[in-house]
Amino acid sequence: MGWSDRLNDALFRGLARVGVGPAWVLTTRGRRTGQLRRTPVIPVSDGSRQWLVSPYGEVSWVRNARAAGWVQLSRGRTSRTCAIRQAPAEEAGPVLQRFVQIASATRPYFAASVDAPVAAFVAEADRHPVFELTPVENDPAGPSAHGLSPSLSP
Repeated sequence: MGWSDRLNDALFRGLARVGVGPAWVLTTRGRRTGQLRRTPVIPVSDGSRQWLVSPYGEVSWVRNARAAGWVQLSRGRTSRTCAIRQAPAEEAGPVLQRFVQIASATRPYFAASVDAPVAAFVAEADRHPVFELTPVENDPAGPSAHGLSPSLSP
């Protein structure tokens, strides 16, 4: 990512913290440092299911989330811990297609155009990881057992 992408991320992260716009703040724990890492994301909803897409490919938050198996999403005063599951290509294709429709700034990172068939996005799934989110409710161990805390204030 270049400096303009980092600037945009900082702007989206700030807007998500106050609950403005489509972005949420994704918090992961660094797999090597243990430090909390925050990244703006735009979740994709499909009925009762929700997904995260990495338009930039195998970035740090993807590796951190995979290692932990858990992430925390927050927007304004709303925060929730979710288990993640990486979707196989066939399942990820329709999610990627929807993502480029709602997150237009990321279109240059995709070979498939916004009006391309699902098959074109299935072909790209190995370059853009997609994770299904499952909210963790009534987890007896609580989020802290998964390396996250209910309050992730800096």
